[in-house]
Amino acid sequence: MFRIYPAIDLKNQKCVSLIQGIPGTERVSLDNPLGVAKQWVDAGTSVLHLIDLDGAIEGTRTNSPIIKSIVREFNVETQVGGGIRTKKDAEELLSLGVDRVILGTAAVNNPQIVEELAREFGSRHITVALDSKDGKVTTHGWAKQSEFTAVELGLKFQELGAGSILFTDIDTEGLLKGINPKPTRELAQALDIPVIASGGITTLSDIEVIKTTGAAGVVIGAALYVGNFTLKEALEFEEI
Repeated sequence: MFRIYPAIDLKNQKCVSLIQGIPGTERVSLDNPLGVAKQWVDAGTSVLHLIDLDGAIEGTRTNSPIIKSIVREFNVETQVGGGIRTKKDAEELLSLGVDRVILGTAAVNNPQIVEELAREFGSRHITVALDSKDGKVTTHGWAKQSEFTAVELGLKFQELGAGSILFTDIDTEGLLKGINPKPTRELAQALDIPVIASGGITTLSDIEVIKTTGAAGVVIGAALYVGNFTLKEALEFEEI
């Protein structure tokens, strides 16, 4: 089943939408993240995609209290990323009731953490984020570029026990200029585990195109927040 993942990106205790993930480029800044979560849940979503941008960029998960509140408040699936640097960080979130933790920098720097967490909690609870710019995976909130492609690392983490891959095309992320389906298609075709796409969704037709790549779902942020379409309209693609 193809799924829609509305994004709640948290920075300084606010729900924001950044351009290309760059601090200071807030297109949207909302003071009540719980209210945003309620809006998406009321619209019919079955899952929330929560990212602690302060954790991703600075390494300090300062938005943890908000994430905890959202997880406790709403009876939907949650996947959480941003600043999960250690096994303990992941364990805390999973014990809180988060359905999937998203490991990015930690997984690339220490792949064994994926294997350990998958063995302890089950693969379905472990997602690895592969954020790609100019064909290479980046880390540390997109600040550092590795020498590996998404397909190379995707195959590696699949073997280590990751249950899914979150693939972000940084070249299109946050620009609201549309998508490039090619890298998502390449990754989805190379792997046996689900690939969730992220980056560049601007119109409903972009969702339709991403669905044809073989991706298991798509994260949508900026397009929802600026009103390009409604979440209810996007969720119709889950039924098709």
